[in-house]
Amino acid sequence: MTDRIDADLLIPGRGSPIPDATVVLEDGVIAYAGPRAGAPDTAGAATTVAPTVMPGMWDCHGHFLGLRNADIAAITREPVAVRAARAARDAELALLAGFTSIREAGGLGVHLARAIDEGTIPGPTIYAPGAILSTSGGHGDLHDLPIDWVHDFSRRDGTLRLADGVDECVKAVREQLRVNARVIKVCASGGVLSEVDDPIHQQFTDEELRAIVEVAGMADRVVMAHCHGKPGIMAAIAAGCRSIEHGTFLDEEACDAMVETGTILVPTRFIIHVLVQVGREQGVSPAGMRKLEATADAHAAALTMAHERGVTIAMGTDIFMSGPHLPVGWGLNGRELALMVDLGLTPLEAIETATANGPLTLGPQAPDVGTLELGKIADVITVAGDPLRDIALLGDAGNVSGVWKAGVRVKG
Repeated sequence: MTDRIDADLLIPGRGSPIPDATVVLEDGVIAYAGPRAGAPDTAGAATTVAPTVMPGMWDCHGHFLGLRNADIAAITREPVAVRAARAARDAELALLAGFTSIREAGGLGVHLARAIDEGTIPGPTIYAPGAILSTSGGHGDLHDLPIDWVHDFSRRDGTLRLADGVDECVKAVREQLRVNARVIKVCASGGVLSEVDDPIHQQFTDEELRAIVEVAGMADRVVMAHCHGKPGIMAAIAAGCRSIEHGTFLDEEACDAMVETGTILVPTRFIIHVLVQVGREQGVSPAGMRKLEATADAHAAALTMAHERGVTIAMGTDIFMSGPHLPVGWGLNGRELALMVDLGLTPLEAIETATANGPLTLGPQAPDVGTLELGKIADVITVAGDPLRDIALLGDAGNVSGVWKAGVRVKG
């Protein structure tokens, strides 16, 4: 089947926009993307006319947890079937908001991916890590529960996995590969919403991180490293982690190291920006609020510095709540882009973080998507307006007028 999209503006994902453009989709791939004057004859094709056409977007850091508030420990109290049903709807909301690919950062995504790929439920292509790997007492631990309960929950649920020592870290990675994790997620520093750990502190040792990266690499997987503090950031870079998630306390040395090694920053400004305002009402603990308020300004400055020093940035939100009526619910993913523009990126640069740069976060697992080029998989969206003039358009799913996933129209 052939689809033709005629647009006032083509944003290719990387490179200069093209006015008065046409994109032709055929058999799931892009058969043409360029000036309308050079487009092939597509007589009989389904034709769409739109202000803007661009690649389907990527959220490179979100959690399909099926939670209704910020009480993370609720994952141990609510039936997994209920959370999975909510998460299935969340996946559809992400797709309808123009996000054809999600690199999940831990949750139910590894199972949702299977249901989506077999056609049981609609949703984006999900690249998930299985369980979040954490040290005991680390960011991925549930500090207010007895540790035996946490280990028991880990065995039953698969959302998080405590691992201490090299041998246990190796085993934990192999467990995630067993469920077809497409990326491995580690907590290399303390976190914000976790209760007793310090966001600055490094958690896994250098040796543990190297072992995790080595075993993942043997299966062509890369490692995404949750890091706020510089010690964890530098350790993750040295170990060979592919991306730094959050990067709150980046400095010039860390940015330069990321540029030298090609390490990608996934800053997740959306979660910090929103929760620092409404976290109390959404169930963030007093300890979590103190950490949010202490990190918000540093995080903004780090994103600006990373951009100025040439660090490759990929868009991620850290969305983890279920439902668009919630302040950090799925379907609101595109609001990250305007926040990045507020901190120094141009609209075109922000769109590149959400399109061309998304696949880079997966290393050898990266699919052939992210730009509108001949032969690429046809993940494409149309927008009712010009996001280069108003980047906030992409934060409202209602402005995404059409979505094609692998050439199949799923919206509009």
